[in-house]
Amino acid sequence: MVYITLFFVSLISATLFPLGSEGLLIFNINEGYNLYALLIFATLGNVLGSIINYILGFKGEQFLQNKKILDENKIFKYKKFFEKYGFYSLFLSWAPIIGDPITLIAGVFKYSFKKFIFIVLISKFLRYLFLSLVTLYLI
Repeated sequence: MVYITLFFVSLISATLFPLGSEGLLIFNINEGYNLYALLIFATLGNVLGSIINYILGFKGEQFLQNKKILDENKIFKYKKFFEKYGFYSLFLSWAPIIGDPITLIAGVFKYSFKKFIFIVLISKFLRYLFLSLVTLYLI
């Protein structure tokens, strides 16, 4: 049950809802649960949350244009920018505050889904791995 809870907390925290999974991960590590399982469940939940953001952005672009929230000319300009630097910016998907909107923007700009998954999976895993190592060896 611990792993499923961590999965869902990680999933929700990767969407635009304000929730953090780091505290639960640290608590579970200190309680002695299997580190590898914790890393897998936290990473997969967080990546799935980012995929939800991507899909919302992908499907929501037309809605935002219809509501005049996004200007079509600006979208084209920003798409070109994201095509050039999106790869690097997605490595910040692990970061608090800016990470979740970046995954949404990747969907709006229809960034390559395969590249998206690859980058987000690596960055989310490395964040949880770093946090786990700090917890194990410094706390």
